[in-house]
Amino acid sequence: MNFDLSDEQKMLAEQARGLLAERSPYDHLRKLIDSGAEWDEPLWRELGEMGFLGANIPEEFGGLGMSEIDLGVISEELGRVNAATPFFSSIVLAADAIRLAGSDAQKAEWLPKLASGEVVACFASAEGPGPVLGSKMTCEGGTISGTKTPVADAGVAMLAVVQCGDALALVPLDQPGVTRTKLKSFDELRAHYTIDFDNASTDLMPGKDKVSALLDRAAVQASFEAVGGAEACLHMGLNYTKERMMFGRPLASYQSIKHKLADVAVGMELARSNAYYAAWAAGSAPDELPSAAAASRLTAIGAFENAARENLQVHGGIGYTFEANCHFYYRRERMLAVNIGNRGFWADRLIAQLPGAQGKAA
Repeated sequence: MNFDLSDEQKMLAEQARGLLAERSPYDHLRKLIDSGAEWDEPLWRELGEMGFLGANIPEEFGGLGMSEIDLGVISEELGRVNAATPFFSSIVLAADAIRLAGSDAQKAEWLPKLASGEVVACFASAEGPGPVLGSKMTCEGGTISGTKTPVADAGVAMLAVVQCGDALALVPLDQPGVTRTKLKSFDELRAHYTIDFDNASTDLMPGKDKVSALLDRAAVQASFEAVGGAEACLHMGLNYTKERMMFGRPLASYQSIKHKLADVAVGMELARSNAYYAAWAAGSAPDELPSAAAASRLTAIGAFENAARENLQVHGGIGYTFEANCHFYYRRERMLAVNIGNRGFWADRLIAQLPGAQGKAA
């Protein structure tokens, strides 16, 4: 089993990395925060023009029909630059939900628009603190009522894919009966909202019991994004410690600093390996996906958390300032760690896949 990237995938990574490095530098991210912008719309349009938004959308619906590993290559590069785009919400979650559970008519209506970037979508599942999947929504007679919170990227979305029990519903957000209230987000480049639905018009997707598979597939892409962020933290910390002098020698020459950065590198590579395997399972061994996705998610959460924190530590006090770049990744890591379920949620899912497993993770 060879998990090395193909020449085409390496070319895809280089193309994405070159574009994102040029279009999304740290100073640009600061300007977005200072201006109160919730996303980088010009970058989003360019991602659509280059075909990245349609990477895993079937060709018949305007996409490129690429594999999960191809999509992971893009997710990793987006994580590397801390991109201010709704890629995870609109493409990884919403578009894949429509592909998995939508009717042919729903796919034909929405997937081409999502692939081009014409329409941005969000995914609404949680209903407040607690389970990642809510249970209080009512969806009947072509209408939907209830509250979903927090919902990432809902402020820039035109369409919501709403989890309602074991079903998924499509809800246009620009209509009477839908109210969006912005929340205070720790990650200022990924705004979150509360959405209240009051007999809003909805289009229920016919596919049932697709939510679990959707979350597993999304966990793989979240892992790739975390790996990209962890690697950026590693290089940022390494470069700083090579330049920072202490007692007449570079900070990087001290053994304790070497150990910190080595631990970050080991965790990152383990997470990357697990992400590759889970992406392979998503396309070639679906029976192995639940356990592979959970293992990938858990190792990626840990790797990114350790990388973001150690990056702050080796920078010292300056790392905690807005002028330094460390905070971008610490904020994103904290958000990714709980998006689509926290450690406990994914530990339970992993344990449930073990032969004879009972109960929940401690």
